[in-house]
Amino acid sequence: MLTGCGPAGVSAHAGQIIAVGAENEYANVISQIGGRYVAVTAIESNPNTDPHTFEASPSVAQEVSAARLVVQNGLGYDTYMNRVEAATPSSSRVVIDVQHLLGLPDSTPNPHLWYLPRTMPAVARALVAALSRMQPAHAPYFAANERRFDASLTPWLDALRSFAIKYPQTPVAVTEPVGDYMLRAAGADIVTPFGLQADIMNGVDPAPQDVSFESGLLSGRRVKAFLYNQQVTDSITQSFLATARRSGVPVVGVYETMPRPGYDYQTWMLAEIHALEDAVAHGTSTESLLR
Repeated sequence: MLTGCGPAGVSAHAGQIIAVGAENEYANVISQIGGRYVAVTAIESNPNTDPHTFEASPSVAQEVSAARLVVQNGLGYDTYMNRVEAATPSSSRVVIDVQHLLGLPDSTPNPHLWYLPRTMPAVARALVAALSRMQPAHAPYFAANERRFDASLTPWLDALRSFAIKYPQTPVAVTEPVGDYMLRAAGADIVTPFGLQADIMNGVDPAPQDVSFESGLLSGRRVKAFLYNQQVTDSITQSFLATARRSGVPVVGVYETMPRPGYDYQTWMLAEIHALEDAVAHGTSTESLLR
């Protein structure tokens, strides 16, 4: 039961484990694994905000202080969670930091780990372990939910492999590295300089030569698709979007928090790879997954 989509509060029934996902995609996976034995809230779920600049409110501190289980991304993406946890210490709280779960160093340049195919299966395994320690009698239930979850990722993983076979090394442009892990898994060639991606991600003015290069990729139709982050927009990214539209480069919208309503983690990821294939195979833009 995903009872909250923000820090406004979560209603737990007797015997339920109160859990928090820093981003709503993690909250969604907690909900799928924990099922009726968890009451979950997501701190970040607004697709119209920049998660990188999110500021925790007192209500967020209340949510985290009440939680027995927390999943957060790490890699500097949701550092407010570390501050809140330090300010509301609890010996009974279990924190799953996805960066540490995957063994990634702090120098990892791309924090958008939910697009990495191996991330959520690892999160699901860690959730089963944590929830089973909290409620041993329900361990078989959690394990069965994990098996269903893993099986439900198969269409996405198959679509990634299929794209890589049908459209190997397809050149694509991006505004920032939101979907880069998925693109690499699909065998695409990300031709946007990473320096430009990182500058936009970090709110730094990009080098003029990088801006010119990106504009040339789009105006010259040297890429088969342009992946545009819906949640971090400014005059530069909007100019790229305008150039792509004007030049007939299909646009694929990507998100940092799970678009809702209408999606869970699996259907969101599958929709993104389908949108990419529509762009490459048919020249069709899917600027938004929300109709």
